Amino acid sequence: MTSYLPQNEGYLQYWLLLLSIVSLGNSIQSYLTTSYTRRIYSAPSTTITPLHARTFGTYTAIAAIIRFYAAYNITDPVVYQLALWTYVVALGHFYSEWLVFRTARWGEGLAGPVVISVGSLGWMLWVWGQYVR
Repeated sequence: MTSYLPQNEGYLQYWLLLLSIVSLGNSIQSYLTTSYTRRIYSAPSTTITPLHARTFGTYTAIAAIIRFYAAYNITDPVVYQLALWTYVVALGHFYSEWLVFRTARWGEGLAGPVVISVGSLGWMLWVWGQYVR
């Protein structure tokens, strides 16, 4: 079973793999229901339609695929940078929806993705030299 896991040293690759699997699950959920998306975009004046949820799910699926590739190709500088950018884009999106457009409120739905994005981005920047060759 361990032969299917990424084979490089360190834990970042396993983290990226875990997040890619969780993100893919969130993406599928976004296609089936709007409930998860409503938890993030929870401002009283915000209307979440199935189209909004599916669009969010599509971005999340793309990010999951990139992170999956990064987990298995963590020493490739291009793949590593693409994975890093998925967190930058996610953070930019979440912060803008919270602070600029006011469609999201700070709370359980927004805190999780923001903490994961900040932590993952920081970790990837911190250990860059250990993986990128």
